[in-house]
Amino acid sequence: MARPIANYHRFYASFNKLPKHGDDEEAKAAIVSQYTNGRTTHLHEMRAQEYKECCKALENMLGYGDQRKHWRSICLHLMQELGVDTKDWNRINEFCRHPRIMGKDFALIAVPELEQLSVKLRAIKRKGGLKQQEGININHINLMFIENETEQTGTGAGGYKAGQLPS
Repeated sequence: MARPIANYHRFYASFNKLPKHGDDEEAKAAIVSQYTNGRTTHLHEMRAQEYKECCKALENMLGYGDQRKHWRSICLHLMQELGVDTKDWNRINEFCRHPRIMGKDFALIAVPELEQLSVKLRAIKRKGGLKQQEGININHINLMFIENETEQTGTGAGGYKAGQLPS
């Protein structure tokens, strides 16, 4: 038996962006009825497969299904060019979770944010890519800060490492 739907966020995210004429409840009931072949008008009574097909159709109607796939593909390609292991979702998420990149997992990035991410990744690529240090895995981020014409690796503001006091 299919797992019941626990969260209707995917449906409402698309449904709320649809141009509607009249009552929202009537519009929702009509959509649900259409994808259940008239079996029900209640979202919570939909089967998992019906819900999935309904959400996919709404996303495609709004252009988000194809757009999201397009931008995710672009971002993954750019990450691969920067040396991020795109075969490992943990590495991708670790990269995207960095506050200077996106600050969240790749799967949670919306279409407009994916566009912004592609701009950031192109800028990183244009400026020479991700800097690497000896002994550090190529798939981990190492940010370089340049202060007073000297490189400070992994330091915070002021050029001092965490816990280090100025002399």
